[in-house]
Amino acid sequence: MHYAEIPLTLECQGDALVGILTQPAHSSELGVLIIVGGPQCRTGSHRQFTLLARGLARHGIPSLRFDYRGMGDSTGALRNFEEIQEDITSALQGFLTHAPTTRRFVLWGLCDAASAALLHTRINPEIAGLILCNPWTRTDQGFAKAQIKHYYRNRLTNPQLWKKIFSGQFKLTQSLRELGTALLKTARSPTPRGPLLPLPERMQRALADYAGPTLLILSGQDLTAREFEDTVKTSDLWKSWLSSPAVTRHDLPEADHTFSQRHWNDQVIQHSAEWVNSLAQKEFS
Repeated sequence: MHYAEIPLTLECQGDALVGILTQPAHSSELGVLIIVGGPQCRTGSHRQFTLLARGLARHGIPSLRFDYRGMGDSTGALRNFEEIQEDITSALQGFLTHAPTTRRFVLWGLCDAASAALLHTRINPEIAGLILCNPWTRTDQGFAKAQIKHYYRNRLTNPQLWKKIFSGQFKLTQSLRELGTALLKTARSPTPRGPLLPLPERMQRALADYAGPTLLILSGQDLTAREFEDTVKTSDLWKSWLSSPAVTRHDLPEADHTFSQRHWNDQVIQHSAEWVNSLAQKEFS
């Protein structure tokens, strides 16, 4: 399907956001706002978001990918994923202005951008749906537990590790030091960080306010995805959400965090496009 790529400059609290609107010739009324995880720009690792936008366009789905303030070509101070809610709001407003046939939106995010998308549902309840890839629920304790449970355990069964050990190439002291640090973190109580609740709890609260459809895509070879799964197991609210009919889940067992091989990225595009078009039929039929 033919599509156009249109560069945009959008205003956000006195700063300029630079983005690319990818607009198919025959466009769905449901658009996708691609939120970029940080710190990186709108092309994404190995052109991931460029390929995603073009892949969605071939399925008739318009999208906007943009640099939030302080990143890429956008102006302003650098900020983290919990400080970009105004950027997302400005991008959605610009999307409406420059793609007037688009009526509602899906937020698409990888890693901390997935977390930012979920938190944004508390600000904009009119979002039609979420696509969350390897969501970021990082805490020091949670990451340490994921390392021990998934990384170190898997390494013990890796033939390459034993080959290094027997050849004298394995850095035993360094590895033991890293393992010891991880074990200490799992034993510590979470350190209070001012008035804010830990990130998983803030995300839970956002989930409690959001009952809309979600597509969840998880990589099999990714500690962030494993930490997310471990977080889900600790909460009845998370477990109830994951098992609800509103959530569609796809697992890519061999994929890494950013779906770096082309066929993994193609699978993500296919799952995303099919899900968005299915949601559009329900929204506008």
